[in-house]
Amino acid sequence: MTGQTAAQLPVEINLTAAIVAVPGRQSLAAGVPHGPMILVTRDGSDIGLPSGPFDPLSHRTFEMGLRAWVSEQTGVALGYVEQLYTFGDRGRHAQIGDSDPHVVSVGYLALTRMRAGAALPEGVEFRSAYSHFPWEDWRAGRPSLLDSAILPALRTWCAREPTRMNARGLTRMDRLRMLFGEEDGRFDDENVLDRFEMLYEAGLVEEARRDGRASPLLESIPQLGQTMRLDHRRILATALGRLRSKMKYRPVIFELMPETFTLTALQSAAEAITGRHLHKQNFRRFVENAAVVEPTGETAHRTGGRPAALFRFRREVVQERPAQGLRVGARG
Repeated sequence: MTGQTAAQLPVEINLTAAIVAVPGRQSLAAGVPHGPMILVTRDGSDIGLPSGPFDPLSHRTFEMGLRAWVSEQTGVALGYVEQLYTFGDRGRHAQIGDSDPHVVSVGYLALTRMRAGAALPEGVEFRSAYSHFPWEDWRAGRPSLLDSAILPALRTWCAREPTRMNARGLTRMDRLRMLFGEEDGRFDDENVLDRFEMLYEAGLVEEARRDGRASPLLESIPQLGQTMRLDHRRILATALGRLRSKMKYRPVIFELMPETFTLTALQSAAEAITGRHLHKQNFRRFVENAAVVEPTGETAHRTGGRPAALFRFRREVVQERPAQGLRVGARG
């Protein structure tokens, strides 16, 4: 037999960052879509997340290695960083005869602030997270892609083996109902990874074609979001779901905001991350009752409108008590 055995195949530890930002007023005025924006590296049509191998001789910790790679590749300074998961399967399968290292990636969620006019290196750009997951953005209403392509294809896939269960004892139809709101189920905004993995398992995304698992149904539907190299879209799905969840019980959203901001800008950032419109009065009432922001006494002057009060995050609130996040309901 040629090649190396599984025991001989080298393994490389890779550090991969899903770096999230939301555009400020100047970026929006320049035509940047209202995020969440993801920092990516690009080589032609090949898009991926900033990443690099862990070097134990140069990097004392994984996080220090991650920050070093991101700084070297993008020049962007990271704020909040959180380890997500270790990824070693989808898109990284070692085949018999392979001699290249099998890459295991430690994925991270990282937050940064977009700075208008800041230059990025060639091949590095911010792009909308929803270009990779268009079914996750409900700010303009229910995405038409769900009813025109995703749900019909998934119903066909479920009907082929209606009683087959996954490791958690759920049938395919159970998962369709729970994850995509089928049959009046609830479309939970935190289940980004589970939805993407169901689409992958059904063979409906380009990553499944690349891994030799494409369904014939893939040929009859439009491409479901921009693909990414290796399993980076899976890492990004994990990061977006984690951020949506974390925002509800920790004030991490303020790591994305400038030092001063209007409540309208804060609501827009929350809507961008959740992919939902929020009720304005309820949002402001919640923010005020939570006492996580305070007025600066200054105003932002906007063309064609009244000046808006500027606020800042009360960082000392974290020392005073467990600071809650923005658990606010979507606009009905």
